[in-house]
Amino acid sequence: QPQWLSNNKIWYRSLTDQQKYVLFNPADGKKVTTNTRKELFDMAGAKPEPHQEIAGVVSPDKKYTAYIKDWNLWMKEIATGKESQLTTDGIKDFGYATDNAGWKHTENPILSWSPDSKKIATFQQDQRHVSNMYLVKTKVGAPELSQWKYPIPGDADIIRIYRVIIDVSAQPKIVRLKMNSDARRSTQCDDISCDGGFDDVAWSEDSKQLVFVSTSRDHKQENVRLANTETGEVKDLFEEKAATQYESGRGSISWKYFSKTNEILWYSERSDWAHLYLYDAATGKLKNQITSGNFVVTQVLKVDEKNRIIYFEGKGKEAGRNPYFAHLYRVDFSGKNLKLLTPNEGHHSVSFSPDGKYFTDSYSQPNVPPVYEVRDLKGKLIATLEKTDISKLTATGWKPVIPFTVKSADNKWDLYGLMHVPQKLDNAAKYPVIVQIYPGPQGGSVGYWGFSAGRSDCESLAELGFVVVQLEGSCNPNRSKSFHDACYGNMGENTLPDQIAGLKQLKEKYSYLDLDRVGIWGHSGGGFATAAAMFKYPDFFKVGIAESGNHDNRNYEDDWGERYIGLETKNDKGISNYEQQANQLFAKNLKGKLLLAHGGMDDNVPPYNTYLVADALIKANKDFDLLILPNARHGYAQDSYYMMRRRWDYFIQNLMQATPPKEFQIKIAPDTRVKNE
Repeated sequence: QPQWLSNNKIWYRSLTDQQKYVLFNPADGKKVTTNTRKELFDMAGAKPEPHQEIAGVVSPDKKYTAYIKDWNLWMKEIATGKESQLTTDGIKDFGYATDNAGWKHTENPILSWSPDSKKIATFQQDQRHVSNMYLVKTKVGAPELSQWKYPIPGDADIIRIYRVIIDVSAQPKIVRLKMNSDARRSTQCDDISCDGGFDDVAWSEDSKQLVFVSTSRDHKQENVRLANTETGEVKDLFEEKAATQYESGRGSISWKYFSKTNEILWYSERSDWAHLYLYDAATGKLKNQITSGNFVVTQVLKVDEKNRIIYFEGKGKEAGRNPYFAHLYRVDFSGKNLKLLTPNEGHHSVSFSPDGKYFTDSYSQPNVPPVYEVRDLKGKLIATLEKTDISKLTATGWKPVIPFTVKSADNKWDLYGLMHVPQKLDNAAKYPVIVQIYPGPQGGSVGYWGFSAGRSDCESLAELGFVVVQLEGSCNPNRSKSFHDACYGNMGENTLPDQIAGLKQLKEKYSYLDLDRVGIWGHSGGGFATAAAMFKYPDFFKVGIAESGNHDNRNYEDDWGERYIGLETKNDKGISNYEQQANQLFAKNLKGKLLLAHGGMDDNVPPYNTYLVADALIKANKDFDLLILPNARHGYAQDSYYMMRRRWDYFIQNLMQATPPKEFQIKIAPDTRVKNE
C-alpha cells in the first residue's frame, strides 16, 4: 500500500518485475524509482517515523508516559526516568485505567491525555463482584493456573467504571466526576478500548471540558455528557435510545466534539439508515441532519472544521453496485454539497496526506485487482500510481472468486457472497460443497470486499476438489438497521436459513454443486454456527468442523450476548432466553460427522463452551471427534497450520470419501522477489 511521508510525498514498494521503490510527489506530479529503501528516503528528504517501544501511554508533548503499577496509575518523565505515583487508593480488582473486558485483557492503561498534557481522563474500575475465569496451562510438573475477572451475562452486575480526571501539572490531583458509576461499555465495540485508547471521550481544545458518552449495559441507551475537568461537574446534553442496540459507526467511533463552535457530530440509525446529525453542545438540541437517504455512513474519516466539511466513508449509495463497496464522500456541516470523491466501481480504501490536501485511493473488487490513485480533496485525479498486474498469478492457473447475489430465506433481502471453484473445473462433474461461515452479527463470512488472491484456505479447499461458498447473511452490518436487526435476540439463528436458501439458488445456476454433500466450518462465532447447523439441519449439512465456538453465550463474555441478544431473562417456565439458543441442547440431533476443536488456553472464548457440547454428545451416545490444542489461544498461533491440515483431512475423508496423504506438512514458500534490507 502507498504510504505518506511527513513531507506529503508518497512512497511504496513494487514487486511487479523485481523489487523496486517508488517516490511520488503529488504537488508536482514527479515520480522517481530507486532500488533500495535507503536510496528512496535519502532522495525524499524524509522517512517513516521510527516505532518507539515506550511502556504506557505517551503524552501529546512526548514528555511523559502513564502506566499501571500495582493497580494504581503512575507517570514517568521520559527524559529523566523520574517516576511519580498519580493514584494511591487502587487495590486488586478496583484499580485505575484497568484494561480488562474479560475476553480481552492486558497490562496497558486505558486513558486519554488532555491536549495540553496536563490532565488525564481515565477511571477506577470495579470488577470485584463479577465472575472469575480459570485456565490451566499444560506443562511438565505442576499445572499453572491462570485466573482473572471475566463478566458473563448471568452476573447480577457487570464491571463498573468511576470516571476521574487526574491533574498532573503539579502535585497530582484527582477530580472525580460527580455522577454514578458507568457500565463498562462502548458505543461501537465490546470493549471501552476498541483501538487501544479510551473510547467515547473527547477533550475541548483548552483542556477544561470533556465530552463523553455513557452506554447502558444492554446498549439500548446512550447519554452524551459534558464534564468540567476542574470541578467534576457533569451536564447531560442529550440521549439516544434504540429498541435493539446502538452503534456509533463501523470500523471506528464516528461522533466528534468541536469545542471551538460548541457542536457535536452525532451518528445515528434512527431513520433505519446510519447517518450524521449536528447537535448544539450548549443546549443539547439538534441543529440539523447532515446526511440522509437509503445508504449508510460507516465512518467519519476526516473533518475540516475551518471550512465545515466532513469526509466520510459510505456504502450502498451508488445504484447498481455491491452495497458493501466503500466509497469516500464529502459533505458540508449543513448537509449541502454532498459529493462522491471516489467514482470508480469497487471497494475503496483511502489515506489522507499529513497536510490534508490529498488522499491515496486503492480500489478493487473481489475478482478485479487493485488500482492505486492519488486525488485532491475535491476528487480530482492527480495520478494513477499503479494498476496491479496479476499475469504471473493467472499463469499458475489461479482463478478469481465468483461473486454472486441471492435472495434471503424470507425473500426480503438481496444477499451477496463469493464462490471458490477448482482451477480445472469440470462443469459436467459434481462437486461437494463447503460453507465457510461467520454469522456475525458484527461482520459476516466475506468480511473484506476488495481483491485478495486467497481468502483463508478457501482456495486450497477448492483445489482439493470442493466448491467453497462464503455468503454474507442477513443480521449483519453495513446495510440498513432493520437488516442488521433481522435476528436480534436470536443469535442462535446464525444466518443458517439464508445459507441453505442461498445454496439452493446457486444450484439452479451452477449444476455442478452437489447439495447431497454439503459441509460447513467456521471459527469462533463460525464454530457456534457450524455446530448449530449440524444439530438443527442434520439432513442438509453432512460434515462440520466447529472451531472455538461460543456454543452457549451464558459462558461467553457479557458484552457480546447482551448487545445482540439483550439481557438474560427467563420465561414463566424458568427457561432463559440464552438457554434456548445454546448448542448443547440440540446435540442429540447430530447425524453427520462433527469435529469439535478448541484451544486449551483460549482466554477469549474459553474452552468450556466446547466441553458443554462434547458432554451433551457423550450423554446422547453420539459419535463425534474432538481436538484440543492444549496451550493454544483463540487464534491457534503456531498450531494454526496443524488445524488447517486436520480440516482438509476431515473434509476429504468424510465429505469426499477419499484418503488424504498421511500427516501432510504445510509449508509456505517465501516470495523470491522480496529482498531483505
